Amino acid sequence: MSDMDRRAALLAATGLAALPGLAAAQTNAADELIDLWPGTPPGGKGARIVRKIADQSKDPTTPDRWVTGIDRPVLVVRRPARPNGAAMLVVPGGGYGFLSYDNEGTSQADWLNARGITVFILLYRLPSEGWAQREDVPLQDAQRAMRMIRANAVQLGVAQDRIGVLGFSAGGHLAGSLATRHSERVYDPVDAADRQDARPAIAGLVYPVVSLDAPFTYDGSRDMLLGPDASTDMRRARSVELRVDAGTPPLFLVHAGDDGLVPPANSIALFQAMEAAQRPVALHIFEDGGHGFGVRLPRTMQAAAWPDLFATFAARDGLIPA
Repeated sequence: MSDMDRRAALLAATGLAALPGLAAAQTNAADELIDLWPGTPPGGKGARIVRKIADQSKDPTTPDRWVTGIDRPVLVVRRPARPNGAAMLVVPGGGYGFLSYDNEGTSQADWLNARGITVFILLYRLPSEGWAQREDVPLQDAQRAMRMIRANAVQLGVAQDRIGVLGFSAGGHLAGSLATRHSERVYDPVDAADRQDARPAIAGLVYPVVSLDAPFTYDGSRDMLLGPDASTDMRRARSVELRVDAGTPPLFLVHAGDDGLVPPANSIALFQAMEAAQRPVALHIFEDGGHGFGVRLPRTMQAAAWPDLFATFAARDGLIPA
């Protein structure tokens, strides 16, 4: 079964085996965690949310875990052996119905750590799991994550002005929303950390969902985020390409031409919006790669080149050393 088929199947599936404790969602029980919120996150309605996991891999050495039941959003910290002060908020996808924790989380941390970048994997809340203001719940967590990293930059060993975001699929939509809506108030401040800027220095969006209103939108992610009966105004307000302005940070966009789930037209629309706003942007559309390719691609596939291209882009914009 392809990754695209497995993603679609999970959105309709029920009865994933529950695992005890938060550690089930991390690679190691000893992972360093940062809680995003003191107490109950915004919009809590008392719903019973149970952490669940489903490993798609048949090889225990390369897990491919999908996580649901995010009642306690956290950052999982992955530190490089030789940190250079740069940081990346990594946002897994999963159609806003689950989080592809390994393919679009831990495996991304590995190559970023190898380049000296400290990684914060965002385990964000899923909008359909019993939260008020569901349409803004993931962005609440993303904004708060950037502010928490900046507020604790000295202790974490990162530079406040060298924190980027890297998102995949629906996580790409969330990363793009953070890049374009970083200053929008989607929750009431809870402590001093919320005085920090939530704007990322750069944003990398890999096979991203971009528009929630255009004909090429992926309606699975749209409906999981907004609900099936969202108004046109709500869809447009959360379409990333319509929110680009002079404050949008540099964007790096990656797609495969044979993506059968999220059409490349999403990245193209965002590229055109960035050009119209005269903002720095790079777009790479590869002939093959499909959807959900992460970094586990054979080098013979064109899309396997994207991490090196992103590193070059990040160096040009000063996030990491050239």
